Amino acid sequence: MRRVMVTGGAGFLGSRVTGLLSDHPGVDVVLSGDLRDSEVPGVVSVEVDVTDPRGLPELLRHHRVDTVVHLAAIVNPGRDVQGEFRVDVQGSSNVLAACVEAGVRRLVVSSSGAAYGYHADNPDWIDETDALRGNDEFPYSRHKRMVEEMLAAARTTHPALEQVIFRIGTILGPTVRNQITALWDAKRILHIAGSDSPFVFVWVDDVAAAMVRAALGEGPAGIYNVAGDGALTVPQIARRLRKPLLTIPAPLLAIALAIGSALRLTDHGPEKIRFLRYRPVLRNDRLKEEFGYTPRLTSAEAFEEYLRTHPDVVHAG
Repeated sequence: MRRVMVTGGAGFLGSRVTGLLSDHPGVDVVLSGDLRDSEVPGVVSVEVDVTDPRGLPELLRHHRVDTVVHLAAIVNPGRDVQGEFRVDVQGSSNVLAACVEAGVRRLVVSSSGAAYGYHADNPDWIDETDALRGNDEFPYSRHKRMVEEMLAAARTTHPALEQVIFRIGTILGPTVRNQITALWDAKRILHIAGSDSPFVFVWVDDVAAAMVRAALGEGPAGIYNVAGDGALTVPQIARRLRKPLLTIPAPLLAIALAIGSALRLTDHGPEKIRFLRYRPVLRNDRLKEEFGYTPRLTSAEAFEEYLRTHPDVVHAG
């Protein structure tokens, strides 16, 4: 019988993971480690601030937790880079140290395809053997790379702690509103000249199901890209939304973002150009063949489900 704590367990993804775990006959206890109370029946709320390591090892020992699913993170990064670092990097370090001290058997971590970085020479399809380069000018990407470097070191120094790391693509769900989905709300869809910059999407329920499989020990330890099959380019997305493309040369957009950021008209600076042009396109073969999970929805199907739950995004004309 597994005894699982989910950091960020009251959040958008965490509540789905704790709900699936609480319904599973192989799970004895599910803790939601969060600053908010869980609203999932059968899930025990425990106050956890990942930026404060005090008491975390004792909490894990007290509840005899053998598996930790670490989801606590800043979902929509903005201007508070130091705050994001405290949660994403220092928080992950605190959780990792607590797992080692408390003798936790398995740690499941939500990483991101952003850890690979946004680079012009990224392969057309990127897999888990490709280097994690991040982008120093893009804090979210840099932080994800730093966390993975920390986890890699721990696999050498603390081999008894099994790790399952999921590098997740763009998560879509019925309540998702973020910097990516905001790109689709405008009357025209922003497109960088000369770059189709494909998206790989994954529906939130597929991510949660993979997390639960990892927490239950049904998939082997390792590193896995998590994304639906296939990809959608920006022009394909625009056609589906029945909206025209706004095609802008990268240098011109960089100037506009620099001015807008300086005037505090936007949170996005010229560094976001790489994000728009060179998105890593995740290959999911290892997830399916080695971990044993095939996402129920493809990238295209996940996007269609998003549109079904956000009908106002599609132009009605």
